[in-house]
Amino acid sequence: MPRYDGESGAAERTFGALPVARGRAFARSWWGQAWLKALEDTALDGAQLALGRRYARAGAVGAVSVRPGRITAVVQDRDHTRHRSDVLVQQLSGAHWERLADLVADRAGHLAALLDRDLPPILVEDASAAGIELLPGIGDLEPECSCGAWDHCGHSAALCYQVARLLDQDPSVLLLLRGRGERELLDAVQARSAAIPAGAAADRPDAGVPAAEAYAAGDILPPPVAPPPVGAPGPPPVLGGGTPPAPGVDLAALEFLIGDAAARAQGMLADALSPGHPDSPIPPVLTPAQDAVRLAAAAPGAARSARLAVGSGRDAAGLAAAVRAWELGGTAGLAALEEEWTPEPEVLARAAGRLVSAWEGGEAPPPLRASGNRWTADGGTAQLRYGHDGRWWPYRREGGQWVPAGPAADDPAAAWAVLAVEG
Repeated sequence: MPRYDGESGAAERTFGALPVARGRAFARSWWGQAWLKALEDTALDGAQLALGRRYARAGAVGAVSVRPGRITAVVQDRDHTRHRSDVLVQQLSGAHWERLADLVADRAGHLAALLDRDLPPILVEDASAAGIELLPGIGDLEPECSCGAWDHCGHSAALCYQVARLLDQDPSVLLLLRGRGERELLDAVQARSAAIPAGAAADRPDAGVPAAEAYAAGDILPPPVAPPPVGAPGPPPVLGGGTPPAPGVDLAALEFLIGDAAARAQGMLADALSPGHPDSPIPPVLTPAQDAVRLAAAAPGAARSARLAVGSGRDAAGLAAAVRAWELGGTAGLAALEEEWTPEPEVLARAAGRLVSAWEGGEAPPPLRASGNRWTADGGTAQLRYGHDGRWWPYRREGGQWVPAGPAADDPAAAWAVLAVEG
C-alpha cells in the first residue's frame, strides 16, 4: 500500500531493489534519457558518474522511495559501507498543476498516453509552453548524501541511474516527484470533463451521442464511422508512349520518382489517420543531399544511383556509405557519418569516463585515440563516434574510408561489441 506525504497529501511509492543491469542502457525511453542528461549535465565530476554507474549495474542500490520533491535510497560501497542518498527535485505549484490538468483534459491523446504509461513529447512541449517543466534540466537534480559530498557523488549518481530505469517502466513516477500522483492528476482531469455543461457538449460537432441514449437505442444507431482504409499505391504510369522524350529527360527516372511520391503520400495519409497522429512529433525536413540518400536507399538502379551520387556531392562509395548510415539511423545516422565536431571539454570528460566505466570486472577497455567526437582504436580500423544526442556509433574502415558498422547505442560497450563481433 502506498504511504502519503504529510505536506502535499501525495502518495509515496517504494520500489524494491532492481536486479543487476550489466550490458544494458539505463534508459531506453526518451524521457528516461532526458532524466540522465539532466544528471550528466549537472554533475561536475565525471569519475563520480562512472562510479555511480558501476554501483547501479552491480545492484548496490537498495529500495528506492519516491515522494513529492525527493527520491531516497541506501547505496552500499564496495567495502559494504552504507550511505543514505537523496536527490531533490523542485515541486510544481498548485497553479501549475491546474494548468497541466487543463492541458490533459483538452486533448484526449494526452490522457490516453498517460494511462498507457507513455509520456508523448507533445505533452511535454505543450506543458513547457504553458510554463510547466515536467522534465528536469541542468541543475534541477540536487543531491544530499550521508557521505558528506557537496556535489553528485557515486551514491547519488547510482540512485539517479536506477530511477531512470523506473521512469522507463512508469513515467508517472516523474509526476509524483513533481508533487502529485497519477491518480490525483486523473481525478482533476475527470472533474473538468464532468463540469462541461450538457448543452455545451451537445453543441460541439464532435460531441457524439450520450452513453445513456446509445444504450437505450440498442442496435438502432449506426456503427461509428471508421477511417477509410489506406491501400498500397498502384504501379506508376508508363510514360513511354512512342514519342521520344525531350533531350535530357530520363523517363525511367521520372517513373521511379512518381512511384516514390505515391509511396510517401500513402505513408503520410496512413499516419494522419492513425490514432496516435496528434501526439506524433513532426518529422524533420530533409535537405536535397539527405533526400538523395533516401532515394538511393530504395535501390533505383545503377544509372539513377550514379546521378543521385553526383547530385549529393558524393562518389559511388560515398553514396553507399551514406545509404548504409541512413538505413541504420536516418538523419541522425547521416550526421554521425558526415559531421566531425568537438564537444565541450566537460562533455568529453563525461564521455571518456562513461567509456572507461563500461568495461568492468578488471577487463581493460580497448586503447582509443580521441579526436573531437571520434575515438579510434589502435590500428586505425575500428572507431566509435559520439553523436550530438549522446549515443555511440560503431564504424569500421573499409576500402580506405570509414563506414557504419551497426546501429547506435547508448552504452559505448554495446557499440564496441558490434565491432568486436565483426572483427
